[in-house]
Amino acid sequence: MELLLRSWNLFHGNANPPERRTFLEQMVRLAVADRPTAVFLQEVPAWALGKLGGWSGMATVAEVAAHPTLGPFPSTAALGRALTALHPGRLRSAFAGQGNALLLGQGARVVARSCLTLNTRAFRRAQAQWLDLPSVARWTWAKERRICQAVRAILPDGRAALLANLHATGYRPDKRLADAELLRAAVFADALAEPGDVCVLAGDFNVTADHSTTMKDLASAQWGFSRAGEGIDHILVRGAEVSTPEPWPRDRRLVDGRILSDHAPVDLVLR
Repeated sequence: MELLLRSWNLFHGNANPPERRTFLEQMVRLAVADRPTAVFLQEVPAWALGKLGGWSGMATVAEVAAHPTLGPFPSTAALGRALTALHPGRLRSAFAGQGNALLLGQGARVVARSCLTLNTRAFRRAQAQWLDLPSVARWTWAKERRICQAVRAILPDGRAALLANLHATGYRPDKRLADAELLRAAVFADALAEPGDVCVLAGDFNVTADHSTTMKDLASAQWGFSRAGEGIDHILVRGAEVSTPEPWPRDRRLVDGRILSDHAPVDLVLR
């Protein structure tokens, strides 16, 4: 039985280039139109996490990464949505916060769920010393909480799978920040997976394979994950045969003349 897995950074529902309105519901409906088994989503506004099930018709497991704020003060999802509506393309997660979500299709069943903060203060401090990071990189790393959510599920064909969905820190001058978080997420997923589980590590890694020591290691015999594709959005699998990861062509996410998101969805078939 072949099962379709998909990962997409929704860019907070923005088109590319961004406009004064968003297309979040249209994007979610597009992502599930061909009934994939699992969809890994990143950059979902906090207010929309509770709406994903209704839009998709799929079981939803969602985790808030960055909570809504008003400057340095805690806010609410409703207020964050209202403020962002003034200009979603410019404001993005400034007030609304954001999270990760995993959508599971018919026949899949959630067994357990967990979540790990990837850039805790202790982790950043240790890695900053190890990597000899300058002050700007340390400040950028601390600016927004990043997570890896994990769900252990029974897939429609009866196989058990550990599904991990991450959104790593994006810092262009130094990709080692994202790579360190990726390794932390891989260790987290590996620890949660039971013997015999299919293990899937997917999401916006914010690093390409040619700039990632971790992805090279994960594709080794020791880790046993599939090889990464191009770009920064990936689906890596251990414990099953898989197709080559395929990003969507531009036209597939073109709706009414607009390109949806600044990321292309990535598909992979689990065999």
